[in-house]
Amino acid sequence: MSVNLSARQVARSDVAGCVERVLAATGLEPGLLDLEITEHALLGDSDHSTAALRELKSLGVRLVLDDFGTGYSSLSHLRRFTIDALKIDRSFVDGADRDSDDGAVVKAVLGMAGALGVDVTAEGVETSAQLSLLRDHGCRFVQGYLFAPPGPADDLVDLLGLTPAAAA
Repeated sequence: MSVNLSARQVARSDVAGCVERVLAATGLEPGLLDLEITEHALLGDSDHSTAALRELKSLGVRLVLDDFGTGYSSLSHLRRFTIDALKIDRSFVDGADRDSDDGAVVKAVLGMAGALGVDVTAEGVETSAQLSLLRDHGCRFVQGYLFAPPGPADDLVDLLGLTPAAAA
């Protein structure tokens, strides 16, 4: 399960406590929860952000850096905040198979992430050529219209053959 956290939510003094209460109430295993944050969320009060993200990590959840490459892409974020995964922004994926600069960025991010042991999800995959390039360079996780457009949760429950209770 992936949940986006805004900069404001990361700045909340009780964000880890809130997540801990939700995990307890739902019974969700912490390792199955990806908390997606943008680099912008890390730029404010960096001491507070560091402390909040360390508290979240201590709960056992995964931290994912969303829209990687579009903001203030400091590689130190990957170390300092012990990021588990990052998502390459669709703006790079879109041209990766046609534009040598976008392709170079995607390949560099995949190589760096692989060396650091960080998972990567490529956003906005719409063509087989994009998928092929990403696979050729070791990207194991992708999302985009090539697979399915966004839709209601009920459609996903039906697609996966889950009962509503199992999906909750």
